[in-house]
Amino acid sequence: MAHNHLIPGTGPLLDEEGRLREPGYALRPPFDYDHSRIAAPPYRIKDWDYYLVNDDHYAVALTFSDLGYIGLVSASVLDFTTSTYTTTSELVVLPMGRMGLPTSSDTGNVTWSNKRASVSFCHLPGADNKEGSAGRRLSFTMANFEGDADLEVELLLDRVPRDSMVICTPWAEDKNAFYYNRKIVGMRARGGFRCGSNFHEFASDALGLLDWGRGVWTYDNVWYWGVAQGYQDGHVIGLNLGYGFGDTSAASENMAFVDGIAHKLGRVDFGIPRKAGGAYDYLRRWHITDDEGRLDLTFVPQMDRIDDIDVAGVVSSQQHQVFGTFSGTVGLDDGSVLKITRLRGSAEHIHNRY
Repeated sequence: MAHNHLIPGTGPLLDEEGRLREPGYALRPPFDYDHSRIAAPPYRIKDWDYYLVNDDHYAVALTFSDLGYIGLVSASVLDFTTSTYTTTSELVVLPMGRMGLPTSSDTGNVTWSNKRASVSFCHLPGADNKEGSAGRRLSFTMANFEGDADLEVELLLDRVPRDSMVICTPWAEDKNAFYYNRKIVGMRARGGFRCGSNFHEFASDALGLLDWGRGVWTYDNVWYWGVAQGYQDGHVIGLNLGYGFGDTSAASENMAFVDGIAHKLGRVDFGIPRKAGGAYDYLRRWHITDDEGRLDLTFVPQMDRIDDIDVAGVVSSQQHQVFGTFSGTVGLDDGSVLKITRLRGSAEHIHNRY
């Protein structure tokens, strides 16, 4: 199908004119990302790493991004028992590619600090599977994360699944705009965090994910993204669902994962309910479906993590990242049906202007 073009080749991501060579999807990163081939000024280049680890009690999300004329170092701690969260961000002015994000999701480390925060995202030596890195160690600190309380995070992610979601997306209105994205869902997670007097060590069934994004975007964009991970009947189950970002006629990013094996899905709709005036009602149940009759999920929201960033009316991000649970069925590639019950995850609607 048109939205299921599996990229067969390797080589440079961009051609000599700085345009995406081959839109589509893959299960491993097929292309080399090289800043020198980008046909856009540094302030338009958007690079980020986003990690999330959760068990059934807490989640920690860590973001490190260089968006050209602004950088963002951010952390969120979410308490599923009390349905509360804290998000705190440190802005970096005019980094222009100097924050040191690696050009590969399999190699290269992030090491950064200022007077308030420090970040270390490092790959582990060796490999526990032939597909690449054995995992990574995440260390993050931020002073005055919640009032006077400092945040300290130490995490180890390993047992990297065989398959991941990789997508190469162009924009029809700008031939030099592109999005190269990899999402690894369902890594084993160990470690914990401390915030003031609150210490949490993640449970033995905790899992972690990585959203690794690189590219050049148009200025004004909206996207929808849903992701979930957990154990169901002894199997590691993951979901990656999304739409709305760029020209996805060659490939959608929608996949289900069972014990690290990907099952490609078609186009999805989040079925977000609306209020009487037409605005989204994020905290009512969503009904998520696809165009092939393989996906039938109910998303039960628990909390809406809202983040509004506005810098002089030029850089803005309105975020609704809703955390909750997914239940329902997914048709797998072999024709069998996967039943999902209260799989913890999130679904978001984000509008960015930067």
